[in-house]
Formats: sequence, C-alpha cells, structure tokens
Amino acid sequence: MPIIVNIDVMLAKRKMQSKELAEILDITQANLSILKTGKAKGIRFDTLAAICEALKCQPGDILVYEPGSIQGT
Repeated sequence: MPIIVNIDVMLAKRKMQSKELAEILDITQANLSILKTGKAKGIRFDTLAAICEALKCQPGDILVYEPGSIQGT
C-alpha cells in the first residue's frame, strides 16, 4: 500500500502516548494500533478529523502517499 501512516511521528512530536490518543478518540488501543501500522483497509473521515483535532495537525501530517512503498512488511 503506497499510503504511509505517520501517527507515531505526530504522537512523538506532541509528546502524547497511544493510550491517551485512543482514549480521546474513544477507540481501543488495538484499533489504534491497526491504524498506526497501516494495516487498516480504510479510515472514516470523522475518525481522521478527530485524530487531527487531538494531535493539532493536518491530514497530510498523518497520511503520506509514496508510490511503490509497502508498509507493515
């Protein structure tokens, strides 16, 4: 999948733990992990908006298109 998910990068920049973000988003840590590792098949726009609000960032800070890349391998 040529979409790279940089939630970990933004978490580090904001000095926030995954557990805290999961609580803010009201999702399980397991589901957040699936998003972070790029194993999710998709993401709802309201979830993406909530992540951006919590991390005070733009969608492009979290999702990056890199042709030919394979994440999670």
